[in-house]
Amino acid sequence: MNGASTVPLTEISVRVRNFYDQHPYPPAIESLEEYQRHWDNQQRRRADFYLFWPGRPYRKNQSILIAGCGTSQAAKHALRWPEAQIIGIDSSATSVHCTEQLKKKHNLMNLEVRTLAIEDVSELGMSFDQIVCTGVLHHLGDPEEGLTALRGVLKREGAMQLMVYAPYGRAGIYMLQDFCRRLGIEANSRAIRDLSRALCALPSAHPLQNILMQSPELRNEKTIADALLHPQDRAYSVPQFFDLIGKSGLAFGRWLRQAAYSVHCGVVAKIPQSQAIARLPGLEQYAAIELFRGTMIRHSAIVYRDDCDSSMYAINFNGDAWLDYVPLRMPDTLCVQEGVPAGAAAVLLNRTHTYKDLLLIISPAEKKLLDAIDGQRSIAEIVQRALVTAGKVPHWDDIRAFFERLWWHDQVVFCTATES
Repeated sequence: MNGASTVPLTEISVRVRNFYDQHPYPPAIESLEEYQRHWDNQQRRRADFYLFWPGRPYRKNQSILIAGCGTSQAAKHALRWPEAQIIGIDSSATSVHCTEQLKKKHNLMNLEVRTLAIEDVSELGMSFDQIVCTGVLHHLGDPEEGLTALRGVLKREGAMQLMVYAPYGRAGIYMLQDFCRRLGIEANSRAIRDLSRALCALPSAHPLQNILMQSPELRNEKTIADALLHPQDRAYSVPQFFDLIGKSGLAFGRWLRQAAYSVHCGVVAKIPQSQAIARLPGLEQYAAIELFRGTMIRHSAIVYRDDCDSSMYAINFNGDAWLDYVPLRMPDTLCVQEGVPAGAAAVLLNRTHTYKDLLLIISPAEKKLLDAIDGQRSIAEIVQRALVTAGKVPHWDDIRAFFERLWWHDQVVFCTATES
């Protein structure tokens, strides 16, 4: 149901728990060896850390809570951060069992898993540097209660990663959910197989077709159950999401991947209304761009306690402080140098972006600056190495604009701490 439920909250919790006990999601996996190879990279870990905490010295031993850990998410974080303390909680005993199997297989001594509802997280008697809660809040009977509970165990300088469903891009899913409810379709094997066959016959213009093209795994029977037959499902527009975090005592930091929401990036930067959008407050900019793009299916954000020091995460290109920022390349970015526009040196893209318009074309001078980024040098040191020593005169306004564009396009994160 996309909206408030009339079912008592305790009954919703029982329904959701029983659903995941019978239909664990994501589908259980037997091994995380490929994931471990993916994260066996110090630079990838450093970039991930500074995405959350630009203003803090790098640490490997955080305490991390995976709230609603599903079948594998907590185990993945235990592999990603082997020196961290990872706690995974989930209300589904089946999901916890799947995670325990991965813990045993990969000897994850830094992982503890508990069968526990998010609303009861205070029972752990712990506080955390980082909380990851993705794909969970929108399934709770009272998301605000759950998020407030998580805020209560987040350290003052901690960071929280949230993901909730977005309404406009999921319109086709909600249409099919309603279709299933009207027919009384239940989440059993035969009904799910029949739904899979029905999806193959959807009209080509149906709103769900766009999602099927972006996420072909939706045709998988386990994914069909989670998407179309879940007993509790709601979505949040940008203003609704900001309202949710505000009521829960949290402050918005940034979108996990921010380029799609930015007036500085992609097609939004080129439309006649871009300057009018840029004059709006941040929240209103994001809301307008969500409406213009029209196909966002989720919102992923990094948020903080509303009483924390915002200098811990704020990025600011006013003044001269940005010269001391240390840029780190995002590990999922590509620098394409073949077939680029005339006069350009390269085109940069981030492989995690859904929208294909979020490209950044860079000049030969900008390419020299990009090549000098090593995750250790400050911007001022990069300019010295790439331009000054080659006899080039730095144009500081252009350099500032370039590094700001890199940041908006999710090509870099910054370390702003005095120690890196």
